[in-house]
Amino acid sequence: MAEAEVFESTLLIAPLQTLESSPHYLSSPISVAASKTLKRLRIVLISSLFDAPSAQPSTSSYGVSRTDRWDEVQRLLTYVYVQATKVAQELDRILMDVDVLLQAESETVAESLGRDAHHIFRVSLNNGKDDLSNLPPSILERDGETTWLEPTVYHPPTGLPESHPHTPLHPTESDLPALFPVSVLGGTFDHLHAGHKILLSMAAWITSQKLIVGTTDDALLKNKANKHVLENLSRRIQRTREFLTLFKPSVEYDIVPISDVYGPTAWDPNIQALVVSKETLSGGAAIHKHRKEKGLPALKTFVIDVISSTQANLDAADAEALKKTKMSSTFIREWIVEQQQKGIQVE
Repeated sequence: MAEAEVFESTLLIAPLQTLESSPHYLSSPISVAASKTLKRLRIVLISSLFDAPSAQPSTSSYGVSRTDRWDEVQRLLTYVYVQATKVAQELDRILMDVDVLLQAESETVAESLGRDAHHIFRVSLNNGKDDLSNLPPSILERDGETTWLEPTVYHPPTGLPESHPHTPLHPTESDLPALFPVSVLGGTFDHLHAGHKILLSMAAWITSQKLIVGTTDDALLKNKANKHVLENLSRRIQRTREFLTLFKPSVEYDIVPISDVYGPTAWDPNIQALVVSKETLSGGAAIHKHRKEKGLPALKTFVIDVISSTQANLDAADAEALKKTKMSSTFIREWIVEQQQKGIQVE
């Protein structure tokens, strides 16, 4: 790979051994892969921790409980998305598509992931290897189009905590199921970006059968800034479905327009879990109140606490900074309008 060479689409594959801390060893590989990508970067993290969870928590040969490891997994996704998004923004590739996938070690990586990539990056962890099996020919048979990257040597900053103290972001009951059959979340999902994908990924992460996604109807978005470049409902639903199907194809996705905060939660008795962001906690409270008044089963609430896209280390100081960062649809629409004013065509 030439120093200045860039590719329309790339694939970064890396093993993951723990959820106990952020994968700082991937900081440099992610940055390199993102800098070499023009339009689409897919990052596949492979681990036995992502194998199907056992019905018996004491069984060590299965993956982790999806609900027990809610906090750790969303921080993992946030860290990886932050690294890639930061580089894309620095290079003014605002519309670069980044997908982070969690791959069970026991399952074969999809052939299409290698086939769709113009270049492949792998992380050299063991004498130039990553010890990954279950890779398809579309990856293994492309040595000439594969670059091995050295892991980052990480030195924790002195005097700062590795992670910030926080209120638990999921129910604290000890008897939570590893997965919920039916979960729900809602959003606008305009110009699908990293923040959306973390939210959607975490909802799919805890779901075993069906995920209901309420998508704000066009009629409610008339007052949005730069509404003329806002994606229409069908486009937003399409992109949301494409991402979720890529992330977890085993789940059924019911993506429906909503014209109020409740959506299907107003009447569906089969929903068990609700995924919200910190910014939409009030909406979650309204949903709980409504279901109680209607005699519907209560929902377990899981909260997304996305951290700032401006820092590699997800410390306490980043939590409040997210509102001011560029991981937002508003920023993307502003950027598109700026490009149009310069006479630059944006796809």
